[in-house]
Amino acid sequence: MNPGREILDNGTVVCTAPPHRIGTDGLLLARFCVPRRAERAADLGSGCGIIALAWHDAGHRGPCAAVELNGTAHGLLAQALAEQPEAAAHIRAVLGDLRQFGAGQAPAFDLVACNPPYFTAGRPSPDPQRAAARHEETAAFTDVADCAGRLLRDGGKFAFCLPPDRLAQAFAALAAARLEPKRLRFVKKEPDRAPWLFLCEAQKNRRPGLRVEPDLCLQAGARYGRDS
Repeated sequence: MNPGREILDNGTVVCTAPPHRIGTDGLLLARFCVPRRAERAADLGSGCGIIALAWHDAGHRGPCAAVELNGTAHGLLAQALAEQPEAAAHIRAVLGDLRQFGAGQAPAFDLVACNPPYFTAGRPSPDPQRAAARHEETAAFTDVADCAGRLLRDGGKFAFCLPPDRLAQAFAALAAARLEPKRLRFVKKEPDRAPWLFLCEAQKNRRPGLRVEPDLCLQAGARYGRDS
């Protein structure tokens, strides 16, 4: 494989290939909830590892498990880590199914993030890898929430993003996994348009109390979604 290269703000290299590329939503999520330097973190359905690598680029150096079922995407992260010893020292590329990850182990993670497949209906892409990345073919959001609830210590955080029409479904799945929504932010491409994405942070075994943050409006042409 001869992957492409993307360079993050502080020089971290991300290896990419179709359809495993850097998406604005993944970078938004990575920046929405950043682990403290030594915290134990997990990136579920990590693809090419953009969230784990963006956290590293921002200064995270604690243990980080990047869990991915697709062998091609897993290989892209493995190659990026092979080229960057400092990242490889704390990021572990895990080839596996999030529905089994962490089963039977004591909850010990401080932060779990997931940029999950968005679509539950509609016609999937004829490309199997793209279909798996965009449609819930291998894991539903309930599986993702269950995994986060299993991994997190009490008070640990779960961050994710989804289209706004899945907000109610997401909150129901969080409740079933004992994850309480604490922060919510909608993302717009232009000020006068409806949001196309929401970012949410939940905490394990905490009391209700949701803070809705101001909408994030992406700059025109801003690929990586910085605040306007």
